[in-house]
Amino acid sequence: MNKRARGRRSAALAGGLGLALVLAGCGASETSGGSGGGDSADAADQSIDCAPYEEFGDLKGETVSVYTSIVDPEDKPQIDSYKPFEKCTGVKVEYEGSREFEAQLVVRVKSGNAPDIAFVPQPGLLANLVATGAVAPAPKQVAANVDKYWDESWKGYGTVDGTFYAAPLGANAKSFVWYSPKAFEDAGYEVPKTWDEMIALSDEIAKSGAKPWCAGIGSGDATGWPATDWLEDVVLRTAGPDVYDQWVAHEIPFNDPQIVKALDTVGGILKNPDYVNAGLGEVQSIASTEFGDAGLPILDGSCWMHRQASFYQANWPEGTDVAEDGDVFAFPLPPIEGDAAPVLGGGEFTTAFNDKPATQAFQTYLSSADWANVKAKVSGPGWVSANTGLDPENLASPIDQLAAELFQDPGAVFRFDGSDLMPGEVGAGAEWTELTNWIANDKPTDQVLADIEKAWPAV
Repeated sequence: MNKRARGRRSAALAGGLGLALVLAGCGASETSGGSGGGDSADAADQSIDCAPYEEFGDLKGETVSVYTSIVDPEDKPQIDSYKPFEKCTGVKVEYEGSREFEAQLVVRVKSGNAPDIAFVPQPGLLANLVATGAVAPAPKQVAANVDKYWDESWKGYGTVDGTFYAAPLGANAKSFVWYSPKAFEDAGYEVPKTWDEMIALSDEIAKSGAKPWCAGIGSGDATGWPATDWLEDVVLRTAGPDVYDQWVAHEIPFNDPQIVKALDTVGGILKNPDYVNAGLGEVQSIASTEFGDAGLPILDGSCWMHRQASFYQANWPEGTDVAEDGDVFAFPLPPIEGDAAPVLGGGEFTTAFNDKPATQAFQTYLSSADWANVKAKVSGPGWVSANTGLDPENLASPIDQLAAELFQDPGAVFRFDGSDLMPGEVGAGAEWTELTNWIANDKPTDQVLADIEKAWPAV
C-alpha cells in the first residue's frame, strides 16, 4: 500500500496533442458530489469536440472498467468527471473503488482478471505489475500529453525499464506548514521565507513561553509515515535533488552522512523539547498522536505551526475558514539552501492492462488538460493535479490553488515521495518503525539510519 491508501485523507486549459477536448456543444450536465464537491450542480456542464476520438474507431456500446482506491464519498467527483467522455464516445465507464485496492489488484492481475485501467498510487507497485507482463504500454497520444503537460520527472515515475506505461492523474503537495493567519497577525509574526527565518520564529515563540510546533505520526499500522515526509523534505533541502535520487535508488546507503545531517536537522524541530508538542504533550507524544489530530491545536491557539500536506485541509473541523486571512492556511516549507523551495509530492498513475481502443481513448482523456479542468470543477477541496494545463482558478480551495501553482512553477524542483519509491520492506517497513523509535524511545540518529539500511533487500 502507498501512504495515501494507508491512512492519509488525500485527495495531484484546453488543448494538447491534437486530442484536446473543446468544451463546447454536447451539454453533458454533471453534478458535484463526494467529499464537499463543487457548489454548483452544473459547474462542469461540458461538451466535447468528438472528432479527436474518431481515430479509435466506433466506440459506441464499449465499456471500460476502472479499479481504484478512491471510494465513497470521494468517488462521486471521479465518476462525474467521466461523463463528457462517455457522452462523446458512447463508451460506458464502469467504476469500482476498493479499500483493499493494492492487495486485490495484484490478485486480480495474477489470476487473469485485471481491470481495463487501474489508478496505481505507487511507482513501486507499477513496476511490480509491469513485471507480470500484464501492463500495456501507454499509447502515443498519452505520451504526447504527458510530455506537454507534466514536469519530466512525472513521466519517469510512470516508466519502467525504458518503457512508458502510466500517465499521472491526481497529485498532492506535501511541503506545507499549516498556521493561523489571524494568530500570526495578532502576534506580529511574519510568514518565514527561509529555513533560518522559520527557526528564528520558532525561537521567538518558544521564548514567549509557548511551543511553536505540534506534530503527530500515529496512523495505526502505518504509524511513522509522517516522519518519512519530514526526512524526505529536508534531504531535498540540505543535500539536493541529485542526492535524493541516489538515496531513493540506494545508490548511496540509507545512512549516508548526508542523510544523517538531514535527520539531525529534522530533530532540531521534532526532538526539541522547547519546540514541541504544543497542546499535546512532550516530544514522545508525537509518536502516539494521530496525524489527523496533530494540527488541531492551532485552532485553540496552543500551537503555531504544523508541517503536513495539502490534503490535511480535510482534517479541519467543519466551519473552519481555510484562507490566507482565515482561521488556518499554509505556507511552503522554506528552503535551507538556495532561493527556491523543492516540492515533495505524490499521486496516482493511470495504468492499463490492455490496448483496446476504448481503453486507450479513456487513457487519453484522463491524461488531457481538459479532464483535469473538468475534474477540478466537479471536485471539492482536497483534489489537485500536477498537469500544467490545469487552470488553478477551477480548483475549489485556495490551498489546492497554491499546490497547483507550486506544481506549475517551471523553476520548482519536484520529487515523488521517497518512501513510496523504495522497496516496501524499507519505505513501508523499517523506516516507519525506526523513525517512530527515534522519537518515542530517543533512539540515536546513527543507529536508526543504520538499522533502516540493514533492511534494504539484497540485489
